[in-house]
Amino acid sequence: MVLLTLMAAVVIGIVRVRNLFSVVVLGGIYSFLMATVMLVLDAVDVAMTEAAVGAGVSTVLMLSVLYLTKTEEHVPQHTPIVPLFVAIVTGAVLVYGTIDKPAFGIADTPMHNHVGARYLEQSIPETGVPNVVTSVLASYRGFDTLGETTVIFTAGIGVLLLMKRRSRKVDRSSDEEQG
Repeated sequence: MVLLTLMAAVVIGIVRVRNLFSVVVLGGIYSFLMATVMLVLDAVDVAMTEAAVGAGVSTVLMLSVLYLTKTEEHVPQHTPIVPLFVAIVTGAVLVYGTIDKPAFGIADTPMHNHVGARYLEQSIPETGVPNVVTSVLASYRGFDTLGETTVIFTAGIGVLLLMKRRSRKVDRSSDEEQG
């Protein structure tokens, strides 16, 4: 509950602050707290990925973009009623979707009785990959992994394009000063 309370406080801070540097730092803190939650839930692989990508790479990329842009957010010209409504409805749908889930930690769930055992028994014959974790991530969850990789790649390309645009402006301004 402490971690979830801290996460909620960070989210409120992100929403309230107009300084984009503060938002990026708070986003990194949120990712670190999420990694800690995943660690508490015994999902060490997800925790390490969240720490590396969420708190590490994403924060660095956002700081790089922030270096090339303004540090203050413009004041919104509309009321946030529609986005707030969409967020509340989305949250309600997500909570509704978890109502019939089995309680946390119960060993008699379909995941423990069918899926996990099937992965352990069939992953090597079906995928030819000797490491079960790799076969699950690369084969069974391949589209998910591809999507995650695409997001990171797109963010990196966006930062590079912004940096290239910035270097062109610097080159033009130095040419004008000389000419």
